[in-house]
This record gives sequence, C-alpha cells and structure tokens, in this order.
Amino acid sequence: MKKIVYIETTIISYLVARPSRDLLLAAHQQLTRDWWEQERQNYACITSDEVQREASLGELEMSRLRLELIRDVPIILTGPEARQLARGILAEGILPPMAFADALHVVVAATSGAAILLTWNCRHLANPHLLPRFRRHLERNGLELPEICTPLEITGE
Repeated sequence: MKKIVYIETTIISYLVARPSRDLLLAAHQQLTRDWWEQERQNYACITSDEVQREASLGELEMSRLRLELIRDVPIILTGPEARQLARGILAEGILPPMAFADALHVVVAATSGAAILLTWNCRHLANPHLLPRFRRHLERNGLELPEICTPLEITGE
C-alpha cells in the first residue's frame, strides 16, 4: 500500500512558479519538479480545499496553472472539527494567529491519515522546533502527526 502524502500549497506554487534568480530557491523549484515527475507516482497524494483556496489566489494565470496541477489530486474537505483543532494550535501559541491556514494543513494531514505532509514552508511547518508541539497537541486529540518534510528529504526513498 502506498504512503499517503498531503501536498501543501508551497509545493504547487513551486511547481508552476517562474524560475527564480535566487540559486537556492531555483534549486528548490527543480527538486520539487523532479519529485513531482519522478517520485510522486510512488505515493497516494492528497490535498485539501484549503490548498485549493490558497492556490486560487494571486495572479490569474498562475492561479489557473496551480489549480490545473491539482485537478486530479483527491481533495479533502475541511470541516468544523478540523477548523476547531487548527484554532487550538493557534490558541496554544504553537503558530501565530495569521498562520491559521498552516495549522489547518497540519490538522487535515493528520485527520486524513497522511504519513507525510510535503511542504517548503520551513517557518511554520517543516520546522524541527515546532514538531514536538504539533505532536503533543495532536496526540492530546487522539491523532498522530505525519512526518513533515520537504521534497529534498523525501526524494529517493
């Protein structure tokens, strides 16, 4: 059985973004494309209506490209329970109030049985200082934290 990977918005954004002049960002974009083209089929990918909402924002053509990319990826709907759990992450001060969407990504990945949450958001998600706090919050609510990593860490399994 394939591991479930929750695809967070930054992955979709890196896939369609114009090539960056910043060498590190350009490398991350290429790693993301490589994973999408060469590794993705080894996993059962899912995403959420929150990713769909975030992907629809911004420049019209880029938004269209992002939404087209996830057209065939199963979309998990975020219900009131997921939103309440995400608010709990903010209430505990794990993430700042403006990062509700990031808290929601963690919760949806956990409640949907994802083994991995794939992201380039290293400030609020793939941050080793926050992972123990996410883990404790979810465990208190009977959930398991998926591995949160970047395409750099998941490539070549």
